[in-house]
Amino acid sequence: MNLEQIIQGCQKKDILAQEQLYRHYVGKMFALCLKYVPDRDTAQDYLQDAFLLVFDKINQFENKGSFDSWIKRVFINHILQQFRKKSYLAVVDENIPETVEVEIEEGVPPEFLLQIVQELPERYRLVFNLYVFENFSHQEIADALSINIGTSKSNLSRAKLILKQKIEDYTGSSKMPQIQ
Repeated sequence: MNLEQIIQGCQKKDILAQEQLYRHYVGKMFALCLKYVPDRDTAQDYLQDAFLLVFDKINQFENKGSFDSWIKRVFINHILQQFRKKSYLAVVDENIPETVEVEIEEGVPPEFLLQIVQELPERYRLVFNLYVFENFSHQEIADALSINIGTSKSNLSRAKLILKQKIEDYTGSSKMPQIQ
């Protein structure tokens, strides 16, 4: 079956089609979950719950745009909903520059970069991933997480400062952060 047939089968609650859809997307969606949570067990929980949502809401997919984008949005919305339940996303008043540039020198392995992003505190990792990887604006992040725009900007800047320091420690660089 092709993807269109699988989607149609899922819309009819066909278990075999649901299994095929799951197998087709499980790797990609698990990687997405891992971008937002620090451990595999939590990512697995989010993965399972979000797939249940996909199967429940698949009739809302109207073939406008790609299914990849639609399923990714369902997953991200589910992840954001889990984070909204946590109180640590409250306003953080820190004197952090609004714009921090992080330069990645050659020789820094991608695995290291993924690891240090995973190690960010949750509130910073969440805003960083939404802004950098999902292209959310600060307004969209603020709306999605029920925080103010300043908190979104502050959390992004703090994430970048932490990442910059870890990259500098890794490369042995003692350059001062470039702040614009």
